[in-house]
Amino acid sequence: MKRINIFLIFISAVGITACTKLHENLESSVNNISSSSSGVQSLLNTAYNDIGGPMVNQDQIFSLEENTTDECLVPTRGGDWNDNGVWRVLHEHAWDVTHAQASTVFLNLGKLESDAITVLAFGPTPQQAAEATFLKCFAQYYFLDLYGQVPYRNTADYNSIKAAPVMQPAEAIDTLIANLTNIIPILKDTSAAFPATPNAARFLLMKVLLNKQAYLNRSAPGTPAAADMQQIIDLGNAIKATGYYAYNSNYFDIFGPNNGNTIAGYGSPATENIFSYPNNGTTNNNGISNIGINDRWMMTLHYNSWDSASAAGGNGGWNGFSTIADVYNSFDASDSRRGNVTYPTVTQLSGLRVGMLEGQQYDQRGNTRNDRKGNLLIFTPGVANIETSVDSLERAGIRVVKYPPDMVNYNTGHQHNQPAFFRYADVVLMMAEADVNLGNTGDAINLINDLHDHRGGAAHISTISLVNPSNLYDANTILAERQKELYWESWRRQDLIRMGVFTGAWNLKPADGVNTYLLFPIPATQLVANPNLKQNPGY
Repeated sequence: MKRINIFLIFISAVGITACTKLHENLESSVNNISSSSSGVQSLLNTAYNDIGGPMVNQDQIFSLEENTTDECLVPTRGGDWNDNGVWRVLHEHAWDVTHAQASTVFLNLGKLESDAITVLAFGPTPQQAAEATFLKCFAQYYFLDLYGQVPYRNTADYNSIKAAPVMQPAEAIDTLIANLTNIIPILKDTSAAFPATPNAARFLLMKVLLNKQAYLNRSAPGTPAAADMQQIIDLGNAIKATGYYAYNSNYFDIFGPNNGNTIAGYGSPATENIFSYPNNGTTNNNGISNIGINDRWMMTLHYNSWDSASAAGGNGGWNGFSTIADVYNSFDASDSRRGNVTYPTVTQLSGLRVGMLEGQQYDQRGNTRNDRKGNLLIFTPGVANIETSVDSLERAGIRVVKYPPDMVNYNTGHQHNQPAFFRYADVVLMMAEADVNLGNTGDAINLINDLHDHRGGAAHISTISLVNPSNLYDANTILAERQKELYWESWRRQDLIRMGVFTGAWNLKPADGVNTYLLFPIPATQLVANPNLKQNPGY
């Protein structure tokens, strides 16, 4: 395994002790690779499979991007969800250099990046090379976003024993822009949300440009360059011009068990997803593993959210993740995106509703559900970082079920819901934000009102600005609009930082007082393995 060890340690800045665990599959693939396109494809599949853990597990990128914001918290409920405080410190902005989730994400991004570079080193076709470059950019974008530093390898040096170079923000931004621009005309142009397409590359490029000033100076983002904002609009118009996407009439179909058009009876296929992971319920999906998307509902639902009489069997969830009342109350009561609505098949089989769940919960027969102490299972808006009342601790907090559960396949680990990473509505909102930055508020209002026309109950707006620092939920701001459309999709932290309000106070978190938490710490093992990495300020 000597060859893989050398490659691993320095390309992905992963420590020596992590090598064997992370690269068993890669070693097998490399040892058996041929010069054929199919041999390279197996390596490319390995890189695609790397997306699953960091992008879907509740304790990885979701946790870093959402639990650090007002949208999400994981209260300690008696003995449940204490975990030495790892969840609480995220919402309170009190984590330190030892935080395990920040370390795990760093390692897994390194694996994705290094596996993508391996594809480039083994003679891929132009299409395979473009897809691998997209995945490399995907990993590097999150390195930049979360840690402010991007360890990397040039393809020719993929197995060098020297310490990996590290890009600082300005170089990383320029590199991402160049690489994403170069692959757009090479990637296969298709409406499919997997594998990577030109529109996926355009979307990621829009994200880089949108957050550019925040990445250059997180504590005081500069004024966006007009050329960058115009490029966002041009890229968005190019995505729209393909005609591949349209708003779903049912918001939750975007995330439902049939969002990939693979299972009947669970709502309509998604028409908004630009890049998603292709779960289809099988164990062998042309080399792409199925991701257990059930984390997305189990992490929030109560243990008794369904029962053994339902199709899923067993009980419902882990009774943890919640949102705060301010987020819930920011929606118009009639806004379909807030939810607490029935969903085809899911509600009939379990009684479960989808969206933000507040109030009494019911079973599939219409009977009230109880918590484990026999109290009525009523999800309440009030919640604390540490719940102490034995009578209410299981019920405190509004729960969020954005992905309607695949009840039939709940216990198999092969749910059909396809995790949606890049969405058409986000394209529109990025364009609207660019318009506001350019002073084109009329165009921004038109874009948002058109979106509202397809989100039942969302009222039209007549004025728009970027942010109201004294009210994060001001309905006439881009920040609030993005929260209502994209909640729990792992964009909130980026939005708050870009708008200059991440270090401010919100419910259950005082103002930070320092800028330390604008970045996560570099894991100590990585600083030892790669001296080109430098610990971020404050850690």
